[in-house]
Amino acid sequence: MSVPERTPARWRPSAFLMLSAAVHLAAGIGLLLAPAQWAWWLGALIVNHGLITAAGLLPRCNWLGPNLTRLPPAAAARGEVALTFDDGPDPAVTPQVLDMLDAAGVRASFFCIGERVAAHAALAREIVRRGHHIENHTQHHPHALSLYGPQRLAREVLDAQRTLAQASGRAPRFVRAVAGLRNPFLEPILARHGLQLASWTRRGYDTRNADPAQVLARLTRGLAAGDILLLHDGHGATTAAGQPVVLAVLPPLLAALRARGLKPVTLDAACAPAPVPAPRQGVPA
Repeated sequence: MSVPERTPARWRPSAFLMLSAAVHLAAGIGLLLAPAQWAWWLGALIVNHGLITAAGLLPRCNWLGPNLTRLPPAAAARGEVALTFDDGPDPAVTPQVLDMLDAAGVRASFFCIGERVAAHAALAREIVRRGHHIENHTQHHPHALSLYGPQRLAREVLDAQRTLAQASGRAPRFVRAVAGLRNPFLEPILARHGLQLASWTRRGYDTRNADPAQVLARLTRGLAAGDILLLHDGHGATTAAGQPVVLAVLPPLLAALRARGLKPVTLDAACAPAPVPAPRQGVPA
């Protein structure tokens, strides 16, 4: 089956990256015109590269380019939140997550690893059959992703894009970097292929915290319309009784959302453009 590509967008460097380019240019000119001041120019470059590194290490930072950390205002006004699950699909956990979501009548976005989808294609199709969306979490989930150069980084994203599109019948719209860590090479790749970086508003650290109460508290503290919540249906921690933490947290989390009148939706639905109203009869369009 042929799956259409996303519409490419023109990459526009962020204000921070433009400032960084200006710093590099100024340092180069300064070294030519005032070589005796080389220590100052070198210091400026070191500080600048430190800031670039810090921006890539902060998952919710937008200095390197657009980064979805909350739903658009229109979605928040509708009382929507986004449940997102990373690192799946996991045949031992994901089906139970799907059953819980079905029981609550809500939809979610699953940021899947390409090689896991290739290994569990039927489970990926089941995610889609139940009304959820599969999004891009790279092909191999490399922990050193933020250290990759442009070509290797593009392969991770685009190989996953092809794998996930073939399995789900839909080209993912959003990409989530591994652990949210990235570098300046990522955004030009995403723009060129019509993709959007998505991180989160709050997360429960359910990959390393085995206490469901603490994970739930992190997710619900200050919970509000427009939030993007991060959980894991793969690589998750387990409770002392051996239960995946996400399975212990999800029912009370869904109950908390209901109690606050919040509606979980997919990221794609929350970010869809508002429909253009049809012109009334007799009124020019």
